[in-house]
Amino acid sequence: MTVLKNFINRISYAMHACSGVLLIGMMLVTLVDVVTRTLYGLSDGAIAFTFIGGVELIKYGLLFTVLFTLPQSVGDSQVIVDLFTEQMSERTKVYLESFYLLGFALLGAGMTYRFYLAIEGSILSGETTQDLMIPMPWIYRVVVFATTVLTLRCLIITWDLIQNHHHHVEEGKSNMTSSQDKSHHQHKEVL
Repeated sequence: MTVLKNFINRISYAMHACSGVLLIGMMLVTLVDVVTRTLYGLSDGAIAFTFIGGVELIKYGLLFTVLFTLPQSVGDSQVIVDLFTEQMSERTKVYLESFYLLGFALLGAGMTYRFYLAIEGSILSGETTQDLMIPMPWIYRVVVFATTVLTLRCLIITWDLIQNHHHHVEEGKSNMTSSQDKSHHQHKEVL
């Protein structure tokens, strides 16, 4: 289990780094697109450096950025409203966070399933992107990979969260009984 956990954690970290590169790439594509359109407009069409597909690059770049960010970010949890969880026990907080993570796992699994089905449909239809003519099955395969990693990471984090909580509870009980034994022993010595 540890090998799988480390492998998924490394993949999600690498995906997170890729999402940062994609974000910078989207910014550069937007900048180049705006500059070339401005030059085209200012020169009344004499300077035509505009390129086709900028919108698609941004659209699919954003898709991959979000999907590549989720597996790493989901482990960092969300903002917990103290007023809501303040009165809850640690056990309830752990199970609440586990429920939240399982929700993301279900979301990832559902998306994986639907995009996996879309791969076959797009292969049969020969579907491509509108401007750049990129075959859609390749885009769907990347999405399936990203959502599968999201699902696995959520399940692993949930398992670790519950296991660590049970381990700490058992450890706390053993510490409590050993400290009670010591206090009884000390009490007997005094008498």
